This record gives sequence, structure tokens and C-alpha cells, in this order.
Amino acid sequence: MDLDGGTLQVRGNLQNVGGIYSIVEPKTKSGRRRIALPTMTVEALCAHRARQETERRQASEGWEENDLVCPNTIGRPLDGMNLVKYWFRPLLKRAGLRPIRFHDLRHTAATLLLGQGVNVKVVSEMLGHAGVSITLRVYAHVMPHMQQQAADAMDATFGLRGDMRDNVHRAKRLWAD
Repeated sequence: MDLDGGTLQVRGNLQNVGGIYSIVEPKTKSGRRRIALPTMTVEALCAHRARQETERRQASEGWEENDLVCPNTIGRPLDGMNLVKYWFRPLLKRAGLRPIRFHDLRHTAATLLLGQGVNVKVVSEMLGHAGVSITLRVYAHVMPHMQQQAADAMDATFGLRGDMRDNVHRAKRLWAD
């Protein structure tokens, strides 16, 4: 993680097999990626890093350095079930939100980005998808506004705007010339 540069590098995936956690290679080459972070995330991670330093000092010799962004209080990987049960679900409840799966946060982020018009290639790279076809298949439902954006872009290109009948007459004149 490069907080000064505002980026996070994904180098592996945490996997739990039989209660034993290990970091494994991402499923695809595109799973290894660098993600630009919003300012509010960088600020939150800086505050988190400061709290983590306190935990590291308190654990002293008991701290295991695993280079994790969000380890438990002794440096080991967080238990996913405990994270969801003791932190995530209560946080949703306090925020007045309905229960969702933790993985739904990823889907929500992608949906919001695409809904804001962020290029699908950029969103695909952030998600670590092997190609945009996966992103398009999963998130196409949030991009219908792109059809209107394309139509508006054509109008702007040809200087057509305002009343549709006027535009039809203008377009006929363009074709006649």
C-alpha cells in the first residue's frame, strides 16, 4: 500500500482452507493490480495505520508481520466470520441498512462507479476481471444511461439540440447541402 501515492496494490488473495489461512496467487494475471484510492479512503487508512502501530507495540514479540492491511490485533489475518458477525453486521444495523453479504460491497462499488459514468475498462481493472466482457455481463443493467450519453454526444457533434422537430429540419438541411 502506498498511502503517499494514494494506491493499493493487490498481490494475493487470502484463502481459508480447513481453518488455516494462507495468501495465494490471484486466479488471473489481472488479479494482480494497482488501485487508485479516493482521498477519504487514504485518510481512513492513515488513521487505521496509526491504530495498527499501537496494536503492534502492545503485542510486542507476539506480533506476526504478514504485511496485511487489516490484520487482527497480533498481525494475523482477520477471521472472516468474526469480521462479518462482530463488525460488519452491527455496522450495517447502526447505519440503518438491510443485511447484505460482505462481497456485496464490491458489487455496490462497481455499480456506483458505472452509474457515475466511469469507463467500464477502468472498473474492470479495479475489480481484477480478466476482461471487460465479465464486467459487462455482470453489470450491464446499470449502464442504460450510456445509450442516452451516446445519443447526446452525437447531438453535440452535429450541433443538434433543443426541439426534436427543429433538429429533424436541421438534419435534413445538412443532408441536402
